[in-house]
Amino acid sequence: MTRVHFGTDGIRGTVGQSPITPDFMLRLGHSVGRVLKGADPKPTVLIGKDTRISGYMIESALEAGFASAGVDVLLTGPLPTPGIAYLTRALRLSLGVVISASHNPFPDNGIKFFSARGEKLPDEWEARVEASLEQPPQWVASASLGKARKLEDARGRYIEFCKSTFGSELSLKGLKIVVDAAHGAAYHVAPEVFHELGAEVVAIGCSPDGTNINAGFGATAPAALVQAVKDHRADYGIALDGDADRLQLVDASGRLYNGDELLYVMVADRLAQGQSVPGVVGTLMTNLAVESALRQRGVEFVRARVGDRYVLEGLLARGWNLGGEGSGHLLALDRHTTGDGIISALQVLQAVCRSGVTLADQLRPVTLLPQVMINVRLREGLDWKSHDPLHRVQREIEAELGTSGRILIRPSGTEPLLRVMVEARDSQMATRCAQRLAQALEI
Repeated sequence: MTRVHFGTDGIRGTVGQSPITPDFMLRLGHSVGRVLKGADPKPTVLIGKDTRISGYMIESALEAGFASAGVDVLLTGPLPTPGIAYLTRALRLSLGVVISASHNPFPDNGIKFFSARGEKLPDEWEARVEASLEQPPQWVASASLGKARKLEDARGRYIEFCKSTFGSELSLKGLKIVVDAAHGAAYHVAPEVFHELGAEVVAIGCSPDGTNINAGFGATAPAALVQAVKDHRADYGIALDGDADRLQLVDASGRLYNGDELLYVMVADRLAQGQSVPGVVGTLMTNLAVESALRQRGVEFVRARVGDRYVLEGLLARGWNLGGEGSGHLLALDRHTTGDGIISALQVLQAVCRSGVTLADQLRPVTLLPQVMINVRLREGLDWKSHDPLHRVQREIEAELGTSGRILIRPSGTEPLLRVMVEARDSQMATRCAQRLAQALEI
């Protein structure tokens, strides 16, 4: 069935516009509750949120919807998305619900779901919810209504879990770390984790007011972090996004490392410890330099569709642990069931502490290739898959690039656009090749 409301990562949109309205959230809670009750006669769900002011409205509507279907609710208040995933699994609950639009600006909000195992749910589950939304409500009798209560010390439990993923023989003592929580869900969590592991912490982006999430701070606006690292002469800077499942990291020189590079460091650390790393899952956008460096170390590399949920599916299908995206969504399934910005940062810092080697030196085998992307608006009726001029130019460019570059052409999931990406030895070549492909679509 065609998905109406769910996108690549739950349901997201502008508050006050469909589907991010209180009436829809009431229906959504009720419909999800009915799906849950198909497998569990008395389910309990956990609801957390980021720091957007709209979270209060959405939380109340979802809570009412779940209660109307006979589902009990536990509320955490603001907590990182991966914290909800962890607590759902640890408390043996039926479902985890996160109210967040992640890295999106303040006027947006959305909903993500996690299974009882703390994992992103598959497309099939979302299709069942979509189908339930089309059915009339079935209110339960008063005696069967769900109840809601606050989960005490959700923050403290999650902080301890994050710390447990860092080597017990290691410490962050002697390191000064700037922590930027994007005025988001980790504002009262991330600084404590690094402080309790011994670091001197400088907190920025940790003063949410309900409207400033992701505004000039966080993983999508790393300039503030780079400047703070320089100003405070810190050893490292860590930037999370609004719901803290994404990571950007800066070293003392102000160099910014993306998710592809950090993924390589995590793999190298495990190999240095004598652990087996049979393979890694990236995405169609993962830099070719990382793939080549991993293969040189005997690590298989597989590309999934763009989106951390598809990276997760690829890892689970193969029984592997490590994967991620250049955007900073990183997965270490031997540490957590989902992407976690705090835990990913700890894995990278663990590699530094164990080896005594700087990030820059650990990444000498990886020189990222320039990537150039052009969005091409498709003419009405144009079938790009059978467009001969495009494919002729594509073959010519592939021959020119050889093994030192690649082409990726994929449609947008939301607009009549074709995303044309070229990776090459230098930026001029990548730009020239991408422009040739875009021009071929106009013929």
